[in-house]
Amino acid sequence: MSAGLLTLQVGPAANGGSCVARHYGRVVFVRYALPGETVRARVTDERGSYWQADALEIVEAAPERIDPLCPIAGVGGAGCCDLSFIDPAALRRLKGEVVANQLHRLGGYQWQGAARAVGAGAATGWRTRVRLAVGGDGRPGFHRYHSAELVTDLRCGQLSAGMLDGLPAPLPERTGQLYVVVDDDGTRHVVSSAEGRRPRVVEGSYDTVQRVGGRAWQLPATAFWQAHRDAANTYSALVADWARPAPGMTAWDLYGGAGLFAAALGAAVGGTGAVLSVDTSRASARAGRRALADLPQVRFVTDSVRRALADPRTPAADVAVLDPPRSGAGREVVNLVAAAGVGRVVHIGCEAAAFARDVGLYLARGYRVERLEVFDAFPLTHHVECVALLTR
Repeated sequence: MSAGLLTLQVGPAANGGSCVARHYGRVVFVRYALPGETVRARVTDERGSYWQADALEIVEAAPERIDPLCPIAGVGGAGCCDLSFIDPAALRRLKGEVVANQLHRLGGYQWQGAARAVGAGAATGWRTRVRLAVGGDGRPGFHRYHSAELVTDLRCGQLSAGMLDGLPAPLPERTGQLYVVVDDDGTRHVVSSAEGRRPRVVEGSYDTVQRVGGRAWQLPATAFWQAHRDAANTYSALVADWARPAPGMTAWDLYGGAGLFAAALGAAVGGTGAVLSVDTSRASARAGRRALADLPQVRFVTDSVRRALADPRTPAADVAVLDPPRSGAGREVVNLVAAAGVGRVVHIGCEAAAFARDVGLYLARGYRVERLEVFDAFPLTHHVECVALLTR
């Protein structure tokens, strides 16, 4: 039987952008609500032991609620900025609470703190890379939350000013993807991609320029790079500080992409040291080899991290940096790092639950958390970037 519209007292924030409420003992995860609010909500999914719902009317608002900073997000809108209705400073505190809860529940580790702003901390206009879906009519747009439908109003609050102005539409490619990048030289690159076809450059060029620490990378618009304009510099400096690479050391840069962290590690270990960067992306490895051609001590391997670490020919490391995908590194990789005797690990995670589970795996293998930071690298959204320094 459908629960229809419910009046709910909203409880604490949950991982993933919802808050927890209860309806006659049943847990309801409510989107577009804040802790402490009273809302009228529509149930969107009642399968299983809990329900999902959207807050349609705010009966009693929390003091942290503001007018949305993204004009296209919200109930029935684009899924881009799911928390644009929260004061940015309050959102950073909320993100810290969510990560703390995940660390306690899934990692067995106690931590308290707020998410730290990246760069100047602007809530809007921070994104310089975006991937849009292209509909059957050739028009690019953002997906609605958990839907194949597109919102073709492109005024997302995350985007740099003018980033999507004047995009061609309709595109000849149908049901493909459109990559838009404003690189560190200020050039806009637009690349269209459809299954079974080679990517087509619509504007600019296929390769973008990204600069960190006086070094330039040229990598495809379709390749991974940090979306926040200040994130790459922030993380590179943090890794160099926390990892403490020294001349003659051997370092692992795992899930290394184009070698952002390998550059910092390679410069520190010098010609007498060695850095092994492992990633499955051949395009990223090619970009890394070009950017780090002056650092012969850095070697790029295109393979899975699991296979590379299980290879007996892989040299032992003094320090390791891991930046796995959203699913985390997982038990097998953490066990391989521990079994190799790596004494200092910088572990990065872009999903709170997966990060917490990985932290718990390190703790079970005798590591301790020396430092931990949470970054608000994705303002207006529930997403975070977490970094832990683990030693033993």
